[in-house]
Amino acid sequence: MSDMTETTPGWLTSDELEMARARMPILYVEAVPVRVDDSGEVTSIGLLLRIGQDGTVSRALVSGRVLHHERVRDALLRHLEKDLGPVALPRVPASLQPFTVAEYFPTAGMTPYHDPRQHAVSLAYVVPVTGDCRPRQDALDLVWFSPQEAASPAVQNEMPGGHGALLKQALAHVGVVS
Repeated sequence: MSDMTETTPGWLTSDELEMARARMPILYVEAVPVRVDDSGEVTSIGLLLRIGQDGTVSRALVSGRVLHHERVRDALLRHLEKDLGPVALPRVPASLQPFTVAEYFPTAGMTPYHDPRQHAVSLAYVVPVTGDCRPRQDALDLVWFSPQEAASPAVQNEMPGGHGALLKQALAHVGVVS
C-alpha cells in the first residue's frame, strides 16, 4: 500500500496518521488494472514496479487510503489517476462491488495480508483501463502481464504484504484458473 502523504484538505498530517493507525483500522481501496478484449475477457493485468523505503524492488497493485468525506468511487478513481496517469481511462462500473475485502494486520500470519504499520481494511476491485498508462508518484513502471504470467508463483512472490494472494483472488474472480 502506498504511504505517500496527501496534500488534499481534510487529510491527516504524518503525526495524526501515525496516531490514527495505532488506534483504529484505516480504509483503503486497491485496484487490479486490466485490459479486456471486445467480449470482456481479461487479456492483460497491469502491475506497478516500486522501490520500497528499504530499497527493495517489488510489484504492487494500485492502492491508497480513502480520505475523510470522500466516496469510495472517488478514492478509487483518484488512486488510479495518481498511479497510472491522467489518461489511463479507467472504466469503473456503475455498480461498484469489490471482488473481496482484504484485512491487513500489523501482526504477520493473522490473514494472508500484512502491513506492519497498521490494521487496514481494503476494498479490492478489478478495473478495466483503456487509455495510455504512465506511472506516476512513487511507481517506476507499469508492466502488463498475460493472465497466465500474472498467475505464476514467480510474479506473485514479487508482491509483498499479501498482494500476491490478492492478485490470485482477482484472477479467480475474472475466471483465470491457476
